[in-house]
Amino acid sequence: MSGLLYVVATPIGNLEDITYRAVRILAEVEMIAAEDTRHSRKLLDHYAIRTPLISYHEHNEEQRAEQLLDKLQAGHSLALISDAGTPCIADPGFRLVSRCRAAGIEVVAVPGPSALVAALSISGLPTDGFRFVGFVPAKAHARQQFLERYQNESHTVACYETPHRLQKCLADIVAVCGADRPLAIARELTKRHEELFTGSAAEALEHFSAGAVKGELVLLLAPAVQAAPTLTVTESLRQLRADTELSWKEIVRQVAREHNLPGSDVYRESLALRAED
Repeated sequence: MSGLLYVVATPIGNLEDITYRAVRILAEVEMIAAEDTRHSRKLLDHYAIRTPLISYHEHNEEQRAEQLLDKLQAGHSLALISDAGTPCIADPGFRLVSRCRAAGIEVVAVPGPSALVAALSISGLPTDGFRFVGFVPAKAHARQQFLERYQNESHTVACYETPHRLQKCLADIVAVCGADRPLAIARELTKRHEELFTGSAAEALEHFSAGAVKGELVLLLAPAVQAAPTLTVTESLRQLRADTELSWKEIVRQVAREHNLPGSDVYRESLALRAED
């Protein structure tokens, strides 16, 4: 029988933020694939885990995935961890998991810390829907295009940014999204110097320009304020009916979304127009 691949979440800072199950699995598997073996050894030593480590990072992911797949197919169970948080979330691991799925090898999640979810939970920004977009591009032009793509997003936009690029990123947010755009920046979550900044883009730029920025960052951009519709509900219904080939069901759904109204209310408004048809 094939072995199991466990995708194990590890602490993002505080070593106590690990589940009992994760500690047990890491001690029981035959090998742990880690992004940085020296970094991960500190965690394993803290919990007296002696399982052998093998490196698995973005520079050797293609080759290493094949080696690990061979071990799994031979019946060995392995664990995949990243430097911090949940593997495969803006971290290496996707290729290995994908190949395991294709080969019929069971992949088991051992959930736990995630910097993204931790930041969202304390930010005070809307979380009924959010969009995670990974790392902000490093180069200026690509970063500006990136921000233009999400400047009108109707949900909170969550991304990762590096400390040495944060000030340039905030300057671009001011230029693209406006100085008053609300945002939150979580820095060094669960660590001694944890910080959560909330305020406008301009205030954030001033705050983080005071000195060198250090630590891991999660940047959360508040949803864009949606412009109020210029047409009434009936006018919107008439326009979509005349200009598109959408069904009445699709028209009602779209108008309800544009006017932020219950679909049942818009449906009642549409009945008279349906009768005309």
